[in-house]
Amino acid sequence: MITTPRLVLRPWRQSDRPLFAEQNADPEVMRFLAGVLSRPQSDAYVERAEQHFAANGYCKWAVEAPGVSPFIGAVGLTRVKFDASFTPAVEVAWRLNRRFWGFGYATEAARASIEDGFYRVGLSEIVAMTVVGNVASLRVMERLGMTRSIGFDHPHFSADSPLRRHVLYRVQQPARSQANR
Repeated sequence: MITTPRLVLRPWRQSDRPLFAEQNADPEVMRFLAGVLSRPQSDAYVERAEQHFAANGYCKWAVEAPGVSPFIGAVGLTRVKFDASFTPAVEVAWRLNRRFWGFGYATEAARASIEDGFYRVGLSEIVAMTVVGNVASLRVMERLGMTRSIGFDHPHFSADSPLRRHVLYRVQQPARSQANR
């Protein structure tokens, strides 16, 4: 579990699944992804996150905002599952319910996930990627201190898909001072 001043990133609960499925059925939430998900597809996402945690010690966590909502979306780290010039790599990603956009929750949760990846997990670099036109996510990447790296064609989208062209951002683990070692 990871906590921030306003959020808790935690293991998934059964009670999260219907809320996540509702979120994944929202065309606006899924606009820059592969499209809306059915309930079984949404549940499979959760199961993959749980399996990823069991295998790697990190995952895309369920996120709650205490006093606001018991579930606002999913944020965390995962291994990139396709071959590209920048893989193998670990990606930070976020997907929040539209009701919780614009409050800085994605940035706060992603920053906590990155810190966990660097200092608990021991990663040296973390990437993030999105469709070129996803301005909101590009702004989150910049607020996280990530650096724009390359543009690439995402292999999960067909050549004629408007979602094919992606941009990759990177962040390196900050060098620790002698006092912190």
